[in-house]
Amino acid sequence: MSLSLALAALWGLTANILAMLPSKDNHWTRAYCLIAVGIPILGFVTYENGPWIGLLVLVAGMSMLRWPVIYLTRWTKAKMQGMKAANK
Repeated sequence: MSLSLALAALWGLTANILAMLPSKDNHWTRAYCLIAVGIPILGFVTYENGPWIGLLVLVAGMSMLRWPVIYLTRWTKAKMQGMKAANK
């Protein structure tokens, strides 16, 4: 196993352990930290193992951090609908 995949696995293990611990802010601070650490790891995985493995690691990370992805999708849809209404 390459170093990048080992780091990605360690990131996944850390994310699961952090999810089990209680939190007062619904784990948002931890999610931001995991995102900040995960993006460079994702780039390293993609660089070492190619885009398809990078895509698999991205999907795995998105499945663990699904609420930030859901909120980003909602925000993007709202912005796009606002742009459509402004253009009419």
